[in-house]
Amino acid sequence: MATVGIVVRTKDRPHFLARALGSITAQTYDDWEAFVVNDGGDPVAVAGVVGDLPAEHRARVTVLDHPHSLGRWPSANAGVRAATESGAAYLVLHDDDDSWAPTFLERAAGYLDQHPLAPGVVSRIEIIWEEGSAAAGYRETGREMFQGHLHDPLLGDTLLFNRFVPIGFLYRHELHDEIGPYDEALSVVGDWAFNLKILAKWSLDYLGDEPLAFWHQRPAATGVDGNSVISSGNDHEKYDALVRDAALRSYVGEHGLGLVLYLTKFIDRRFVEVEEGLRRDIYSGESGVVAYRRLRESALRRLPWRRR
Repeated sequence: MATVGIVVRTKDRPHFLARALGSITAQTYDDWEAFVVNDGGDPVAVAGVVGDLPAEHRARVTVLDHPHSLGRWPSANAGVRAATESGAAYLVLHDDDDSWAPTFLERAAGYLDQHPLAPGVVSRIEIIWEEGSAAAGYRETGREMFQGHLHDPLLGDTLLFNRFVPIGFLYRHELHDEIGPYDEALSVVGDWAFNLKILAKWSLDYLGDEPLAFWHQRPAATGVDGNSVISSGNDHEKYDALVRDAALRSYVGEHGLGLVLYLTKFIDRRFVEVEEGLRRDIYSGESGVVAYRRLRESALRRLPWRRR
């Protein structure tokens, strides 16, 4: 039995899996067990990566092999079930191409130990841009903070798009008893849908301002090495719309169409007013700083929440 259950989803990316397991075994917090969910990939390659670990670390890694690919969220749920059955109090998804600072688990698990009513905790996340190939290896080309301007992980912000990804979120296993598993009907955005359900019931805190979780992205990579948020962009748009439509149907089923019908037209009219006002200002003949200021003030005045 370990306090933290770490779910690592992988498929035919042994080079990334080795890096992920290195990130896990380098943690200063050692009360963990990892569950590697091999979603239809080569089991020999996965066994080889795990077998290369030192014996004390290898004993903490359980491999779940799917003969055929089931998808991201069935794989996540399989790992969550295994971790929960093993007795893990806290859960986290560590995708095979992401990584942690060595103190991530120590800081995150320590926070949940000290705040027994907190459902989970979110680390600041840093994007690491990479380029290269599986054969030649990947090298870092830059870094940037992900959503570094936010003061808290809030529902209001997350309604627009996902504000934290799984690598930065440690949570209590009881959350699944409250809100269910990850939605297996979604090929992507399952973490966003899960985060929305959590934030609709509870508030979350950041660990601090230091990024302890690293979201690796490879804009030029395709195939198995690609990032879903980049290589599956069309799927993200599709399933984003499906999540919103399901929530809208639920709301309308309880409250009726009245408010949403009104707001749809109200917002559309306001945008038309803004567009027409900007067009008039553009054709007014002004230029430079004066024109910019007029355009900005004109746009702000026409926004409905700026009206008095």
